[in-house]
Amino acid sequence: MRHFSTVPFSGTKEQEEQLTTWLQENKDMPGVVMPALQKAQEIYGYLPIEVQRMVADALDKPLAEIYGVATFYSQFSLSPKGRYRISVCLGTACYVKGSGVLYEQLQEKLGIAGGECTLDGRFSLDACRCVGACGLAPVMMVNDEVYGRLTVDDLDGILAKYR
Repeated sequence: MRHFSTVPFSGTKEQEEQLTTWLQENKDMPGVVMPALQKAQEIYGYLPIEVQRMVADALDKPLAEIYGVATFYSQFSLSPKGRYRISVCLGTACYVKGSGVLYEQLQEKLGIAGGECTLDGRFSLDACRCVGACGLAPVMMVNDEVYGRLTVDDLDGILAKYR
């Protein structure tokens, strides 16, 4: 189940003006909800409830419709992404070699669930299906850095590099 972020919303006036301008210029476009949410996510980096309300109000659509689209498509995120985006591969090769346990341990160590961001904005955690490094299973990435042949004992050292 996808839920809202616990990280406080910190949008700027400039971001709001940029989104409002785009929405005013494009509100009559057929099928505008998807492009509007894509633009909003491009501007803010994610779709907090405050941004969903802006989109709903500007397009004269129910918030439930906007939320429904935002939660249906995996390209949209309701939580911000951290400065360090951790992605754990849960593809078959990685999973059978223990990536599920790594993912659970990272949730515990970071104090967040998958798809969330730490309150300080430093880390976000997601699962992915394959990073194309099956020979290094289990694998996780921190931003563009790949870590392979991992064990739970490796996690503290990797996280320490980014603290």
